[in-house]
Amino acid sequence: MRIARFSLDGNVAFGVVEGDAATPGGPVLDIIKGHPFAEFERSGQKIPLSKVRLLPPVLPNKVVAIGRNYAEHAAELGNAIVDDQGRPEAPVVFFKPSTSVIGPGDPIAYPSFSSEVHHEAELAVVIGRMCREVPRERVKDVILGYTCANDITARDVQQREKQWGRAKGFDTSCPLGPWVETELDPGDLGIMCTVNGEQRQLGRTSDMVRTIEDLIVHITEAMTLLPGDVVLTGTPAGVGPLNVGDEVAVTIEGIGTLTNKVIKRG
Repeated sequence: MRIARFSLDGNVAFGVVEGDAATPGGPVLDIIKGHPFAEFERSGQKIPLSKVRLLPPVLPNKVVAIGRNYAEHAAELGNAIVDDQGRPEAPVVFFKPSTSVIGPGDPIAYPSFSSEVHHEAELAVVIGRMCREVPRERVKDVILGYTCANDITARDVQQREKQWGRAKGFDTSCPLGPWVETELDPGDLGIMCTVNGEQRQLGRTSDMVRTIEDLIVHITEAMTLLPGDVVLTGTPAGVGPLNVGDEVAVTIEGIGTLTNKVIKRG
């Protein structure tokens, strides 16, 4: 089931996306009663997807992100994923604030304090219920679904500052969308990033160093996750620069495509 959050005539609601581009008349949204974090009913009121503005599929209280979860990406930035004795390093965990989140079609504003902004295509996990200290066998129970994410990063700032807060958390640095897919096996999905139609990143979730179960267990040992919170699971190799005017798209198998354009920060 694909659940989208949208705006129409100033009103915001959730709906179930039905059909696709090949469907006569195109895909439609069946507006749901309530929200997707509890049992809900479809209203039967259907609106063409082309008539609405898609919003970020959720408004997270926090975005918990994982760094260096693909070995080739860690290597391309000169980072190790094992210590000197060959033992796996602990996952790198950082945060992106809620104010960094934008939706499909929203502009990425190039930050004035950086001259090297990179794209990072990622699978995002959307949390469906409040949880902490989640055992591995219960991880699936706390997940609502999955969406596309772009962990936009001011690489030069990341490299010169000890903390990643500014480099990873500036406004518009966390595009999410286009919707949440609730019925998906995330174990081996293709992830692709294009810039102006040119392929930049291509990988599979099966290449993750740590599985989604590993990540949720690790994160919830320390903190409570709330409904709508998002976990970013890392990016494959091939990250690279974005410039003002570029159109960047993240496509994940079984979910869809998230597209944003880079603009000059006003």
